[in-house]
Amino acid sequence: MGKFLLWAVIILAVLLVSRILSHQKAAARQAAGRRQDADTRLAAESMVRCAHCHIFLPRSEAYMSQGKTWCSADHARLGLKK
Repeated sequence: MGKFLLWAVIILAVLLVSRILSHQKAAARQAAGRRQDADTRLAAESMVRCAHCHIFLPRSEAYMSQGKTWCSADHARLGLKK
């Protein structure tokens, strides 16, 4: 009977420790995800407006010509909308 109680206590202790560790890992993953979301928000790119059609697009995708921003080379060729 004494051996049975000893093994029961050992098994319960192992289960308790494994549960604590799994919760710590889940919390660490969740915190890392929040940090990554915050980094993504900080790295947001500025938006510019096409001089022809007036849509907004990221600066890295804009076409620069004649000192203005355009959404495509076609709109730069067409110029300002009348």
